[in-house]
Amino acid sequence: MAVYLLPSIKKTSMKYKILALATFAFIGALIYSCGTTGSSIMNSANGILGGTTTGGGGVPALSNDEIISGLKEALSVGANNAGGLASKADGFYKNPAIFIPWPPEAQKMKDKLSQLGFDGKIQEFETSLNRAAEEAAKGAAPIFVDAVKSMSIGDGLAILKGGDTAATHYLRDKTTPALKAKFQPVVKDAISKVNVTKYWEPLVNKYNMIPGVTKQNPNLEAYVTDRGVHGMFKLVLDEEKKIRKDPIARVSDILKKVFGSKEAGN
Repeated sequence: MAVYLLPSIKKTSMKYKILALATFAFIGALIYSCGTTGSSIMNSANGILGGTTTGGGGVPALSNDEIISGLKEALSVGANNAGGLASKADGFYKNPAIFIPWPPEAQKMKDKLSQLGFDGKIQEFETSLNRAAEEAAKGAAPIFVDAVKSMSIGDGLAILKGGDTAATHYLRDKTTPALKAKFQPVVKDAISKVNVTKYWEPLVNKYNMIPGVTKQNPNLEAYVTDRGVHGMFKLVLDEEKKIRKDPIARVSDILKKVFGSKEAGN
């Protein structure tokens, strides 16, 4: 069986050292923003970053297990943070980046109904779509967390060598089909809970009665699932990019100390 070993920080170039530290800055910042839930994880991160075993210039040497464990924690905490942002009141509805609009394939229907004076009902329906996504997002984090458990050492190395969004792209590439399959039943329950069909059926029935139109009946469960999962990935990706570009802005004293060291600044 092939064994993949990550190069130690001691034996790699300075560029790789800084990249690894940037990755753990991302981990630390996510953990820091997680409050009480992240306190035990922070202790683990402190052990990784402030361990007694050091490489050149006082930079801690990281074992393969520590790196993979840290990356898994980063993705897990990031998913929890994204779930919290998306599931709060107006998490989708008032965030233009992830707002779920009227289904595009039914745009002609929307335009016609608007002409007939149904703007208020149209807005109620769009609101209900976003409420369904917000409700479904409450159950999304555990799905994401389960998805990262199978990360291999090879996957971890690819993330460390990747760009500003490598961790999020890993999660998206590895989990999207399975994630949607698990997410859709949650969406189905959410659609029922927030009465999406209550607002949709009167509109579609009115439209389908108009002579000469192509009758409409979009799959709302699939639509909200696709847009909801896309929105969750967008939140995780934005968080990762922000933290990687400015790791000192939102991290603990221990990470400031690491990035303030002479070697990290070279």
